[in-house]
Amino acid sequence: MKILVCISHVPDTTSKINFTDNNSAFDTTGVQYVINPYDEFALSRAMWFKEKQGATVTVITVGNATTEPTLRKCLAIGADDAIRINTEALDGFQVAKELAEVAKANAYDLILTGRESIDYNGAMVPGMLAALLDFNFINACVGVEIESGAVTASKEIDGGTETLATTLPAVIAGQKGLVEEKDLRIPNMRGIMMARKKPLAIVEPQTIEVATKAINFEKPAEKSACKLVDASNIDGLIDLLHNEAKVI
Repeated sequence: MKILVCISHVPDTTSKINFTDNNSAFDTTGVQYVINPYDEFALSRAMWFKEKQGATVTVITVGNATTEPTLRKCLAIGADDAIRINTEALDGFQVAKELAEVAKANAYDLILTGRESIDYNGAMVPGMLAALLDFNFINACVGVEIESGAVTASKEIDGGTETLATTLPAVIAGQKGLVEEKDLRIPNMRGIMMARKKPLAIVEPQTIEVATKAINFEKPAEKSACKLVDASNIDGLIDLLHNEAKVI
């Protein structure tokens, strides 16, 4: 089984976020980048298929040379090889189209992605990628099993879990729960050393029109200061909840 894992190169959630050019562009100064957490669950599940079923695992991203350390980390975790599509990720459809062109050329059986990237939270790419490839698609999975080309996936729904069945080839978009957090893979020294010798191919992009662009970014309003109320001051607490918080 040939598996392609789509990786987004995203800012660490602990990074301080700022914008430039009149709030129209993200300021990368001092920002640490990591593997998109949802993609990390997908990669860890791919590694399970590699170890248990002999699958081959390729990781891919759309981005410039600054994304290569993230791909090298994926290789250190255990992916066999990596592909970087040499263009900025500017639009969900553009990214999906670039990924689809590579996937068509390499006949993958299974494509694993995160349900969305944590920087833009668009949740568009997995579904569009499946449509462009005419692959079966299951979104927001918390579990996936594959046996003889048959796919069984589970996803959370209101009040429970839904189990779905499909067949390969398929795109499976995962989220937290696809593997247990304790089972997420961390590169060890041997993996880091081996990653230096694993192939990382650079593919030139297609000519794809970018359909959307970011016009403006705005940070959420800062949280107001917390007011502490003495436990004996019930009347004061009720007054604050009624007149300021307006929750009663």
